[in-house]
Amino acid sequence: MNNSPRGVIGGLVMTPPLSVEEERRLHPVIQAGRKAAAILAKGKVTDQARRRKLQRERQEGQDAETRLLQATCGLVRTRVMERGYRFGSEDLEAAGIEGLVNALHRFDPKQGTRFSTYANYWIMKLVNQAVQQQAGLTDSEMRQVLALQKLERLHPTKRLTKKDVAEELGISQSKAIELLQMNRDLNARRYEQVAPYEMSEIKQTSDPGDAPSWVIDALRELCGEDFDAFWQATFRTMSIEEIANKKGISRQGMTKRIERCRRAVRESPVAERLQRWFDQQ
Repeated sequence: MNNSPRGVIGGLVMTPPLSVEEERRLHPVIQAGRKAAAILAKGKVTDQARRRKLQRERQEGQDAETRLLQATCGLVRTRVMERGYRFGSEDLEAAGIEGLVNALHRFDPKQGTRFSTYANYWIMKLVNQAVQQQAGLTDSEMRQVLALQKLERLHPTKRLTKKDVAEELGISQSKAIELLQMNRDLNARRYEQVAPYEMSEIKQTSDPGDAPSWVIDALRELCGEDFDAFWQATFRTMSIEEIANKKGISRQGMTKRIERCRRAVRESPVAERLQRWFDQQ
């Protein structure tokens, strides 16, 4: 069981998620701070007034980065709890924090995606790598396990047979049997249940940008390259005009794309489950 304090992950104190506007206000401060840090690192600033100004901007940028990380690090614990493995949770959380920091350094706010949505990919990537290492799986085996788990999330009410897995993943039935056993072995490492306070914590950290991985997987599958646009329009993080401008197309064209996504979601096998999740947000 994880022994780290409930409100602390990887040395970061969890704070409530930021609103879209709060997050947007932080990005220019972060960028200005990084620019100031780069100038100061060259050691060529001789004017004391300018040096103090750059030092202040650098500190403000670092504070803004910390605030963004603290407001998003609850997503790390949520993802680790979703995995629920009997591995050392502290190791998985450390991997998730590493993914979160990677995301912060790579994130480009000009793309229009929320930071938490972008960070989710990096968090899951590093957490999965930690699971793979502790389970002793090869890269190929881990990819196949993740593909099977994604398939299970897309068919939550169906018990997948070896024939189903073989057909869906394009592998032989003998390989499907091995994969199903591998997944059962991993699932055997999961905690049988999550403590009530942990479930409450997951709910408290829930945010449109902090969606469960099955929601992200399903929507990416249904929306393809228009996933970001659909997400931003659905949760009103950007207007249709803003999304269209980012994509370099007309408002009418963007509206049609988003409507295609909505239709695909409504007609999907997981439509009811997705709708229940959306209704809770």
